[in-house]
Amino acid sequence: MSLIVFIIVGAIAGFLAGKVMTGHGLGLIWDIVVGILGAFLGGWLAGLVGIDVTNIVVELLVAFVGAVILLALFRTLTRRGMVRT
Repeated sequence: MSLIVFIIVGAIAGFLAGKVMTGHGLGLIWDIVVGILGAFLGGWLAGLVGIDVTNIVVELLVAFVGAVILLALFRTLTRRGMVRT
């Protein structure tokens, strides 16, 4: 997948993940950043389990799952006081 498409899909996935996780995210910019990082994480995890990311729908789903994982991890760490925001 090209880098530009990767960033766009990650941005969309981050926005959606921010809305799904308790109805609000970290703010638009941070949700997009988390989505882009989540796209990388999701792509890596998909490769580990043997999922072939072949079209835009699968790319969006994989990026969404990665973004949700990162948002959940970040919220868990901030609730425990381990990361200051």
